[in-house]
Amino acid sequence: MKKLLLLSFLMPLACSPSGNDPDIKKYEAQASRVTIIRDKWGVPHVYGKTDADAVFGLMYAQCEESFDRVERNYIEKLGRLAEVEGEAYVNNDLLIRLLYDTSAAIADYKNSPAWLKKLLDAFADGVNYYLVKHPETSPALLKKFEPWFPLLFTDGGYTAMQTGGLEMEDIKRLYTQAGPSSFNSEHFFNNEPTAIGSTGSNAFAIAPSKTASKNSMLYINPHVSFYFRTEIHMVSEEGLNAYGAVTWGQFFVFQGFNENCGWMHTSSMADAADLYEEKIIRKGDSIFYEYDGEFKTVKQQQQVIGYKKNGNIIPRTISAYYTHHGPVVGSRNDKWLSLKEENRSLNGLIQSWQRTKSKDFEEFKKTMELQTNSSTNTMYADSKGNIAYWHGNFIPKRDLAFDWEKPVDGSISATEWQGTHSMNEIAQTKNPKQGWVQNCNSTPFSVSGFNTIDQNSYPSYMAPDGENFRSLLAIKEIEKENDFTLDKLISLGYNNYLGMFDSILPPLLQAYDALPLSDLDKQALKEPIETLRSWDKRSSVSSVATSLAIEWAYHFISSTYYEVKHDDSHDQTRVY
Repeated sequence: MKKLLLLSFLMPLACSPSGNDPDIKKYEAQASRVTIIRDKWGVPHVYGKTDADAVFGLMYAQCEESFDRVERNYIEKLGRLAEVEGEAYVNNDLLIRLLYDTSAAIADYKNSPAWLKKLLDAFADGVNYYLVKHPETSPALLKKFEPWFPLLFTDGGYTAMQTGGLEMEDIKRLYTQAGPSSFNSEHFFNNEPTAIGSTGSNAFAIAPSKTASKNSMLYINPHVSFYFRTEIHMVSEEGLNAYGAVTWGQFFVFQGFNENCGWMHTSSMADAADLYEEKIIRKGDSIFYEYDGEFKTVKQQQQVIGYKKNGNIIPRTISAYYTHHGPVVGSRNDKWLSLKEENRSLNGLIQSWQRTKSKDFEEFKKTMELQTNSSTNTMYADSKGNIAYWHGNFIPKRDLAFDWEKPVDGSISATEWQGTHSMNEIAQTKNPKQGWVQNCNSTPFSVSGFNTIDQNSYPSYMAPDGENFRSLLAIKEIEKENDFTLDKLISLGYNNYLGMFDSILPPLLQAYDALPLSDLDKQALKEPIETLRSWDKRSSVSSVATSLAIEWAYHFISSTYYEVKHDDSHDQTRVY
């Protein structure tokens, strides 16, 4: 541990006006078993006697860096953002409450195995001890954290809520009593990629056959803002030694490595949730839905959502509806839509924790076999030279007679899920002969080069992802390198070639060249066109051509897909 900048120990609590928490002595006892060391970059290295001690220290360290972000994530997962942000967030809170049941999270906490309950208790205690030690911190809403909170927030893929194609207007159309709210659509409905931007992730795993050191290598390149997750090292005397990215408020390393293996997640479009069109029948004050020729009662639950207005919290009561498929989340074409999904679960949190302590491929795969990650793909590499990739994790089986890209008929049992695809049935690869694996939020069928996994062997809902220009560039660059070093791999990740313009720039130049000399635009556009014609398609802060090309591309593409054919395949390419 050289070049340490800051060394801070969690010392016993000094007397202060905030020292009224009845659990202070418990906090102090656990704090005495925890050490936090910050290196010269400010990254906390948390050491605890037990795993629970490391979790306690992790949460304390997160709160030191940004209690606001920790609290914000739980305010949202509790469906209480409107109490902070106002009436515009009532619908956001309604959707969250329909999908994330606090009573189920509390029940999961009570039913948790003893080892997990210790971690959950340590999570809450670490945050609460921070609040006791920092009376100057003013929570926006949550003055006391509860140990069941993480059971609302279980797989780490924070922005990838599975909503089965739900649209903003669907919810507003049914729950009009929720008021004139507006959704943060990028947050809730993010399974549709944007045209150009920094969203997404790149993951590369390189086998020993293609590295200079003859060790496997893993490159973790999430495209998130600098403060989206925090970087942390967790160590305990119970075998924990994980380093990587932790989403604010979670107590496990979401993507990172231990001394044996590393893992990376990319956002997945593998279909893990479905909308069902329900046939609703009203009889007096009762509401029913048809199912296999019988009428079943629509369950109702009153959701009381508070929103801030003029300094006060105004309660609004909304009648929420449920069928056996799940919560009714909206209405489309005069039909109610219920949603079947698995966005949170007890096993989801167990899977997220246990993978951080995996010692080899078999242990890691065993955690994957819990199959409760519904939002991400997984890239893997280990110290024994193995590399692997799984596209999705929790994927329900469906009858292929139905179009699962659209809401399906909820009135018949034929559309019910038929269990879950086993790990052996999902698109994956281990130690491919090519010696490398890549995924850039793209199709798994080019994970080691074009057509390396047989697309015809899988149902369409398992991998609807398209190809994209990040993936095409990664394939090209990885294929030509047979002696990867760490610097070469980093260089690949920061490659500044904008391959998208290989496809969308030639038509522009051709259209310009086809203009008659008498056209007024011919002369007016001469200078910018020649700038683009001579451009090497590499980005640079000082490149006029880059700025010109990106500005034009935004206007040209807007927020739609642009499809092209790449040279080596008839597969279509989607820009995002």
